[in-house]
Amino acid sequence: MADGREIDLPVSSARRLLVGLGAGFSLAGLAAELARHLGGVHGPFVGLLSLSYEGNLPSWYASALPLACAGLLAWTAAGEQQDRGHWRVLALGFVAIAVDEAVGFHEQLSGIFDTSGVLHFDWVIPAGALVLALGLYFLGFLRRLSRETARRFVLAGAVYVGGAVLCELPLGWWTEQYGDDSFGYALIDWCEETLEVVGLTLFAFALLDRLADRPLRITPRAGAPTR
Repeated sequence: MADGREIDLPVSSARRLLVGLGAGFSLAGLAAELARHLGGVHGPFVGLLSLSYEGNLPSWYASALPLACAGLLAWTAAGEQQDRGHWRVLALGFVAIAVDEAVGFHEQLSGIFDTSGVLHFDWVIPAGALVLALGLYFLGFLRRLSRETARRFVLAGAVYVGGAVLCELPLGWWTEQYGDDSFGYALIDWCEETLEVVGLTLFAFALLDRLADRPLRITPRAGAPTR
């Protein structure tokens, strides 16, 4: 039988990296908005670091972080005897989040409903229904987890949904009243994006702790070269 190699997950280093990246992008994004709206700065610094812009460093991280969570979920699923299907569905869901962050599928849902005010961005209606359906689907799964893990998953999910969906309500109202090129819009959007990163980071922390004593075993294929 081919020999395998075990890889231990560097939990402490991974946690420090996630905190550093999340805090760094959030604070840099806030600095960019302050420089733009209060300092009159409109150079490449703003476009590169603003959380309201697409195709820049924060948007890259917004896609990379859920993809990292998907990888941790797949790792978790490989070692679970119970609810392996639920873990895999979660992994696929986070891949979908990563893709959506990159291409903005959810924005294509706008315009379905004739709404205004806090529902100016009407895609929050189907998004809210999806969140409710997923909550019901994973309710039994959460009950079968340890109380601490379930609590941490729920907290991470609440923070993420609070940013991704609920913050769209005041953002929609502000956009309708004052447009999307004001300091108020930038601050609300910054809060939204920061909450999303915090929620995903908390979820990654819970997964890292679950995997702390579970090394990844890599077994080469039979007949594969060893050097």
